Amino acid sequence: MTARIVCEDHAAARVRTLFLSQPAKKNAVSPAMLDQLVHELARAAKDGVRALVLAGEGGTFCAGSDLSAVEAASSGLHLDHELPDAPLIRACAALEASPLPIVAALDGPVFGAGAELACACDLRVASPGARFCLPPARLGIVYSPEGCARVARLLGLAQAKRLFFTAAVIDANEARIIGLCEELQAAPSAVARALSLATEMAALSAQSLSGMKRTFALLTGSLDADARAELDSLRRAAFQSADAQEGRRAFLERRSPQFNGSPNTK
Repeated sequence: MTARIVCEDHAAARVRTLFLSQPAKKNAVSPAMLDQLVHELARAAKDGVRALVLAGEGGTFCAGSDLSAVEAASSGLHLDHELPDAPLIRACAALEASPLPIVAALDGPVFGAGAELACACDLRVASPGARFCLPPARLGIVYSPEGCARVARLLGLAQAKRLFFTAAVIDANEARIIGLCEELQAAPSAVARALSLATEMAALSAQSLSGMKRTFALLTGSLDADARAELDSLRRAAFQSADAQEGRRAFLERRSPQFNGSPNTK
């Protein structure tokens, strides 16, 4: 089935669930899915929806980026090409910029791009079977500054470094302890609780919620132009590196990667 975003309305509560849907790849997100997510976020605000739930179909949130799309985007990457994770950066920015409160329902793997999408939501509810991982160091890539900052804001710098530098898989209980989710549910699926939270928020003042969401967004800083250019150059080189190719091959072949690249130096 085509990778897509599936919408489900809960009209009485003015709540909409957006499901990441690519079951054959555990809802790994493709650029087209991420572009559709941006579209659906804008449409929800226009349709009078008051709160959103972001979930994955089939008991799985998101296993990360669709690596076949990343491979295609990384091949022959030129200075005038956008980086392979640009659609993810836009989707996360759209989640944060939406005036609607958004609750992520986290089941199964919440890896890579899935973890960042969850971090870009306003609240996160996890089921006992949820597992979290930030794996760029296993894939030979440098994560976006926006993504690193987003995780660091939630977890604090030391915990964010630990997850990025070890690529460790952590369970839902540890995720709750370090702040990667706000609630841990006993139920096999987190969707019902996420819908309950969204329904509660949909009954509150939309003007108040959107204003406070914007206020919280303005409390965060941004990179200056020189720092962004330096990081862009570093990430561009990483996406095209032998380590990145080896990381993707190892992931698809379900083996440990064998890296030979040297650290980036100025």
